[in-house]
Amino acid sequence: MKIKNSSKIIKGSESTTVEWKQSLSEINEIIETTAAFANTEGGCIFIGISSEGNVLGVQIGKGTVEKTVNQIAQSTDPKIHPKVTIKRIGNKELILIEIKESCDHLVLAFGRPYKRVGRSTVRMSKDEYERLILDKHKEGIRFDNQICKGATFRDINRDLLKEFILKGRFERNLDLNEKMSIQEILMRLNLLKDHKPMNASILLFGSPQRFYPQSEIKCIRFKGLNVTEDMIDLKSITGSVIHQLQDVEKFIFNHIALSAWIEPGKLERQEKWEYPSKAIRETLANALAHRDYWSTAKVQVRIFNDRIEFWNPGKLPKGWTAETLLKKHESQPPNPLIAKQFFWIKYVEEVGSGTNKIVQWCREWGLPDPVFEYTGTSVVVTIKKAHAIAKKDELSKIETTQKTTQKTTQKIIEEIKKNPQITRKKLAIIIGLTEDGIKYHLNILQRKGLLHRIGPDKGGYWRLLRS
Repeated sequence: MKIKNSSKIIKGSESTTVEWKQSLSEINEIIETTAAFANTEGGCIFIGISSEGNVLGVQIGKGTVEKTVNQIAQSTDPKIHPKVTIKRIGNKELILIEIKESCDHLVLAFGRPYKRVGRSTVRMSKDEYERLILDKHKEGIRFDNQICKGATFRDINRDLLKEFILKGRFERNLDLNEKMSIQEILMRLNLLKDHKPMNASILLFGSPQRFYPQSEIKCIRFKGLNVTEDMIDLKSITGSVIHQLQDVEKFIFNHIALSAWIEPGKLERQEKWEYPSKAIRETLANALAHRDYWSTAKVQVRIFNDRIEFWNPGKLPKGWTAETLLKKHESQPPNPLIAKQFFWIKYVEEVGSGTNKIVQWCREWGLPDPVFEYTGTSVVVTIKKAHAIAKKDELSKIETTQKTTQKTTQKIIEEIKKNPQITRKKLAIIIGLTEDGIKYHLNILQRKGLLHRIGPDKGGYWRLLRS
């Protein structure tokens, strides 16, 4: 902390960065406050001022400054060597100790950690200090490339691998064969370490909650506009991160409205979701690839009448702010192995343009610009509706539409299970809709990744991906 006008500071009051001490007889408290300043944002200690702010002065001998510096250095770990100077106020002398902020906030005084809270020096809790140590440890260690302790190749789901390879081959020409051994596939994807599955392997192709319970996603649909309202639906999404993304999308589309209309001169029914599906997919993929898996916090998706909030536990890269996400920036995912596999199946790009595209897609949809916030422990992305506040009767209309759509799509799934070769015409007769109505609901199922058409309209068949 740079001191430009010590007289002005003295006329003020004690604060997060300013402390007054009456004399050097309080050396132990002075050392504790020195460590506290280092562990917070730096600060200065004036010796020779009473707690009421009266300038008393202090007796300064030939070796006073040197002795004070040595006492502080010998009692702190890592050693602090503060700048100590003598200031004169009127005919009285004061000692000024200036302390810089520590890079990791792990300075101890007499073997104990302290921090500055308002005008007080307080001792850190054991949990808080251990968290700081863990954060420092994590700076050089990524979560995704660590060996998953206790995991074996039996924890890798071959069906998930096959599904990934087929999609990667279609989207990006991924050069892998689903008939290869699990070990070879993971090796080619750089997901092995010392011939053992990494955390990324389990997150992508296993059941990660068995090893890391925090890897689930919490989805909530609130009735109104804030978290104090009743919850209409609450679901914890588990499974591999790829299927989590698909299931969260399903949850979201089950709780937002789809408008449909017929335009003059067009045979096909026109439809549009309240929010752009591309922006939803990109935001979810970013949350899963960029979240802090060391943290016990979970990704949250909160749906309100007027917006969707995506809460992602983690920190921004050093030097970044929420505003950085709105500008041109490089890609710095904390879990690059997960981001790489998402790239292969076209869930994300690798150029750091995801947040810029989310803004672009919202604008094209006629929505306000999404809001990016950083709380210090989470990155929050909020996508808002075109109108700031939803109409009061909107929710009931949405719920009615959703229930009708869900019942119809479930009937279609049941009929396809019985007969994968069933035609739209046959479905229309059984369910009691027009063929256009059946086509509309089949499109919904395909968009949600639940249904896939194999072959042509005549002679082909339906494959249920997940039901």
